[in-house]
This record gives sequence, structure tokens and C-alpha cells, in this order.
Amino acid sequence: MKKWSLVSVLIAMFLVLAACGSNGDSSKEEPKEETTTGDQTAKTDEAAEEKGPVYPMTVSSTIASTESEEAGTISFEDVTFETMPEKIVVFDYGMLDTLDALGVEGIVGLPKDTALPAHLEKYASDEYTSVGSLKEPLLEDIAELNPDVIFISGRQAPFYEELKEIAPVVFVGTKEDDYWNTFLASVDTAAKMFGKEAEAKEELAKFDSALEEIKALAGNYETSLVTMYNEGNLSGFATKSRFGYIYETYGFKPVTDDIEASSHGSNFGFEALLEFDPQVLFVIDRTAATTGAESNIEADMENDIVKQTTAYKNNQIVYLDGPLWYIGGGGLQSELAKIDEILAELGK
Repeated sequence: MKKWSLVSVLIAMFLVLAACGSNGDSSKEEPKEETTTGDQTAKTDEAAEEKGPVYPMTVSSTIASTESEEAGTISFEDVTFETMPEKIVVFDYGMLDTLDALGVEGIVGLPKDTALPAHLEKYASDEYTSVGSLKEPLLEDIAELNPDVIFISGRQAPFYEELKEIAPVVFVGTKEDDYWNTFLASVDTAAKMFGKEAEAKEELAKFDSALEEIKALAGNYETSLVTMYNEGNLSGFATKSRFGYIYETYGFKPVTDDIEASSHGSNFGFEALLEFDPQVLFVIDRTAATTGAESNIEADMENDIVKQTTAYKNNQIVYLDGPLWYIGGGGLQSELAKIDEILAELGK
């Protein structure tokens, strides 16, 4: 009997110790960390975008300041918006292009003194008020529209202070020596202000393959030169200039960097074309852009001197659309159209 009792006690003690050991192990278990998968993160981002932009919102210009012959140094202030702007006046055709691509509504006024790029011609209708020219805003007419925001670029910079008295002003123009990054900054501004970040991401994704394709095409040529035609006169552009992104972003190699950087290029005679003799010659038709009329660009360009160049002999003079390149650049649609135009012309 005693032996049985001793066995029973030992078994009971064993069970108690086993139970304690089990409880001790569980107390040492690390708390499980919650993991977030890529899909969950994407859903979180999408949910945030669906809620729309968060206001008040402080918006910066694409550049901090610019120089103007009329007004000297012009510094642009950050602007805080209490609510999303509903009435928009836009002087920069690149921003107009981007707003259009993103499906932003509320545009009430724009300048109508020059030929709009083909994809923006709908804004020439009477539905949208003319607010002057690219270089001379009609301040009283703008004030009558009572806009919530005014988007400007370099041509309107001298009127910055006067426009600020009417409504908040955001500079969204590109910078000549940093064109591509300031273009992307303007897209980011539009996307965040109007809750169109998903749409902007989708549009920008189109550039991945386009840039890859044009860089591959550019690799086929050893030299190139970007010029601008204006009523019989020619000017040239190198890197770090207004059209320097053809070299820096697209990948075409400049035939020379010995060209003065300026917004309208360095004066360039036809003899210089023959001297540098690029394999590819890009010609932007400023005459067609500023007058809206047909120019004599091909008749003037294809003279006896130019006919001696390699570009002419190999049919590699590329005439670029004036309104698109000179007036309408800096937008989601226009920047993609520029790439497509070169691909179409040189990829024949």
C-alpha cells in the first residue's frame, strides 16, 4: 500500500513539473510581429490616394528664383492653400498639358496669343477666358475670374508681384540646366494638389520604355546638333541649355559644346553647320510657333551650304513641331510627344 502511494505521489509531481515547464516555455515566447506584404502596402497607398489630397497644403515652386531683364532677381514664395483650388488660371502650357492629362477640372483662363499644340486646341474655345498673352497678362481680366490659383512660368515672372495680389501664384516652369527634373517637379505639384498621384504615376510609367527606345536610337549616331529656326535666322543649342535634354536625357551626342547657353540659343550661321557637320540636325520651327503661320523653313534650311552636310545627304535633318517644342513643352503629353516625334522621324 505504501509503495502504491509513493508511486502515485511521484506521478503527481511529474505532472505538476511538466505543467510548470510548459507554462514557463510559453512565457518566453516572443510576441509575433505583424508583417506587411507588398500587396498590403499597395492597398494602404491606394486607400490614402482615394481619400484625396490633405489640406491645408504648402506648395513650392519648381525653382526658387529666376532672373529677368525687366525685374532683376525674382524669388518665389511657398504658398499654403487651405482647400483644393477650384478655379485655375494657367499661363504655362506645360502645366496646362499636365492638368489635362491628369483629368483636372476647373481651368477658367489661359493666354491665347500663340498657336496651341494640337493636343491642347480645345482650350482655344470660348469656354476658357483669354487672360492676355504669354508675356503680358491682363490683370483686370484675371481678377474678374477670381481664381484660387495662378500657375506661371518664365515669361510671366516679371508680373509675379502683381499676380500675387490677385490670387496665390505658383511658378511651375522648367529650368534650362535642369529641365527634366523640374518637369517632373511640376507634374508632382499638379498630382499632389489635385489628388491625381495614381494618374500621374500611370502617365510617367509611359516614359520608361520611350526613353529606353530613344536612347538606343541615339546610340546609332556619333554627333548631333539642336538648332532653332526663326524667320530665316538660325540659332544653336548645346548641353545645359533650353533644349539640352535632347543630349542629356535622350542620349544624343553633341557635335560641340562650344555654344553660348541662352534661352533663344546662340546665333548660328549656315556656314557653322557645314563646319561642325553633325550626323543628325534637329531644327525647331519658332516661326510657326509664334505666328501660327506656315514658314519657309525647308526652303531656307536646304540651301546650297546645308546640302553639303552629312545630315542632309543622309536625310537626317529632323524638322520638329514648333508649337510643341517652343511653346507647349514641359507637360506629360508634350514631353512624350517630343520623344515619339524623333522616334518617328529617325526610325523610318
